[in-house]
Amino acid sequence: MYKPVDPKADFPKQEEEVLQYWEKNDIFKKSISQREGAEEYVFYDGPPFATGLPHFGHFIPSTIKDIIPRYQTMKGKKVERRFGWDCHGLPVENLIEKDLGINSKHEIEAYGIDKFNDKCKASVLKYTAEWRQTITRMGRWVDFDHDYKTMNPDYMESIWWVAKSLWDKGLIYEGKYILPYCPRCSTVLSTHELAQGYKDVQDQTVTVRFKVTKAPEGVNDPDMANGKTYFLAWTTTPWTLPSNLGLCMGPEVDYVKILDKESGDFYIFAEARLSAYYKSEDAYEIIYRHKGKEFLGAEYEPLFPYFARLKDPKVCAEESNQKCEKGAFVCSMQTMFLLKTVLVLFILHQHLVKRIIRFS
Repeated sequence: MYKPVDPKADFPKQEEEVLQYWEKNDIFKKSISQREGAEEYVFYDGPPFATGLPHFGHFIPSTIKDIIPRYQTMKGKKVERRFGWDCHGLPVENLIEKDLGINSKHEIEAYGIDKFNDKCKASVLKYTAEWRQTITRMGRWVDFDHDYKTMNPDYMESIWWVAKSLWDKGLIYEGKYILPYCPRCSTVLSTHELAQGYKDVQDQTVTVRFKVTKAPEGVNDPDMANGKTYFLAWTTTPWTLPSNLGLCMGPEVDYVKILDKESGDFYIFAEARLSAYYKSEDAYEIIYRHKGKEFLGAEYEPLFPYFARLKDPKVCAEESNQKCEKGAFVCSMQTMFLLKTVLVLFILHQHLVKRIIRFS
């Protein structure tokens, strides 16, 4: 009565048989045409780059993306699913530059921007056949025959229409956002683009002296503001110092004030970093130890005068439209210099600070 079940089932073969049935009978197309006139459900799917082959990172999201349109289709809705290709971005341009053996904007202009663009357009869909084969084999229902490409004028015009509609509704405003920037390409970089060229390298650093002008209430040191006492701060980005607005210390980190016997100056920095600055213990004398949180309220002389006015909390608040005050802030820094949670020494505001100078 029943067809016997093979105990050694070949699941890949069964999947291929289902795929052949779907293709032979246009099941996906029928799932759309049979719902003509029904309520539509639009599924917004971020398109992938076609300059690379699909990998495991695409498989799981694609499976999830297939479930939602299928569920809405089962509810009787018409769900068209056009596959798309992201044709913009630096990855394509970088590939063509390598193919042509050029490495600068001037070389691109000399080669011809129109010819360079044509090369980019031709290469951007390099792996579309592989993508179609892989996505189809996964069992995902999607329309490759009527795919869209972000480089097409009608697509770009639709994006500008969206931007214009948002503007008309008052939903677009000007703000400030810090992004990685490529000076060679004269453009900001996406997280994906930045990751393509990211490397762990050893870089030169500087240690900067900040002259103390006011001692904190938590430390009994009337001589701290004598003009010979300095905070030492370590940074890998000295070009940000002109915009420096604050110094940070680990609340539970031990800091020492030491006398540098050679110069006669006094320095305050993390005790754990003594050996990094002095080869011999005879070169310095420890005056006292305190936790970083006890230095809250100390003030120092700015390296540059450009933002000295922001020392006044009222001025800081007026110019930034934000609350400016002393206090504890959380930062996710992970460096070899012990800092994760930081304590602000004097007025510090995240929208004004381009880089926190770290104590080490």
